Amino acid sequence: MKPKFFRKVLKNGMTVIFEKRELSIVSVAFAVRCGGINEFASEKGISHYIEHMLYKGTPTRNVKQIADEIERKGGILNGFTDEAITAYWCKMPSSKLNTALEVLSDMVKNPLFDEKELEKERKVIFEEINMSRDNPMVYVFDEIHRFLYDFPFSIPLIGTHESMNSIDRKKILERFKKTYTPNNMILCVIGDADFDKLVDFAEKNFGKEKNKVPSFEIKMRNEIKIEKRKGLDQANLVLAYHSPLAGDKKSYAAEVLNTLMAGGMSSRLFSEIREKRNMAYAIKAASSVNRDFAYNLIYVGTTKENVEPVKKLILEEFGKVAKNLGKKELNEVKEQIIGNYQISSEDSQVQMMELLTAEINGKAEELYEYEKNIKKVSLEDVKELAKIKDYSFFALVPE
Repeated sequence: MKPKFFRKVLKNGMTVIFEKRELSIVSVAFAVRCGGINEFASEKGISHYIEHMLYKGTPTRNVKQIADEIERKGGILNGFTDEAITAYWCKMPSSKLNTALEVLSDMVKNPLFDEKELEKERKVIFEEINMSRDNPMVYVFDEIHRFLYDFPFSIPLIGTHESMNSIDRKKILERFKKTYTPNNMILCVIGDADFDKLVDFAEKNFGKEKNKVPSFEIKMRNEIKIEKRKGLDQANLVLAYHSPLAGDKKSYAAEVLNTLMAGGMSSRLFSEIREKRNMAYAIKAASSVNRDFAYNLIYVGTTKENVEPVKKLILEEFGKVAKNLGKKELNEVKEQIIGNYQISSEDSQVQMMELLTAEINGKAEELYEYEKNIKKVSLEDVKELAKIKDYSFFALVPE
């Protein structure tokens, strides 16, 4: 059955998207079309910093009251920053929808950016940066991003100690006023609600300010490196390659390829590296697909001695797919992807995130063509994408 979906762009430029569900639960998000991709090198991490600060209080609600109003009514409150989006969301009993709308809209319109809280949160983010470096898997993911793109997009989303030290309250306010305007915002709701009332709320509670979010050219590159570090017991490696952008129909073929290679225990690399050779425990696929950049990656946790053999096996398996992938295996992987999508979309929170991503990359309703687009993926496209000519590779190994 086709979902009941509604989308409207208001006169002030704000986009309201809604999927009607007859559930007692509602997921709500206010999102801004801005993230790491829109930052200068000197301000890297500012989108993430602002995200943290929007939970720290408004003129009418302090940090505890923001949490209490959502959580004491049975809700979950959270947020995230990505390269092209920053979002603030909650999941609530549908009877408490008005509370969700009021609290989240207050947060995104009226943050205090208290000077003391800014300094406290700066220290928290420094610890987050340190934690990222201390976690080998997170570290190799950050490094492979740096190897795929030129400066400044190569700088991690969270920023650096240098960039975070340079961000003061004045910069925060300037960035907030420039980006948190209605024309850059999306209100997304999944659950038992009334679309007209959502539109009415957005029109009454947001003004007419309009601003353009900064954008920069993204330049691709590739690099190969092995880094040694004391105190490690395991080697962590990532092989990544640029893939078709969101909006390109071949991006679905890239997803099929990534799932085929390392999407679960039935994948080719799990079978070759773990089951046949016992060379690794963790083998995972991941991807980031946006309008401005896209890549797929394979992660493996292995021993220092197995880094080069594992890398060779990965490349050899891509070569085998390019030569001998058959229709039966292709159709099985398509069925796997579609089944996984159907299961995950049951969760209104997951569906909310997917709709936001689709809206950022084009229009939210395109998400409902997802299954059809996966089914349309051709054998030729997958085999062609498997002919990897250029790639980035990074391994963090015990010294």
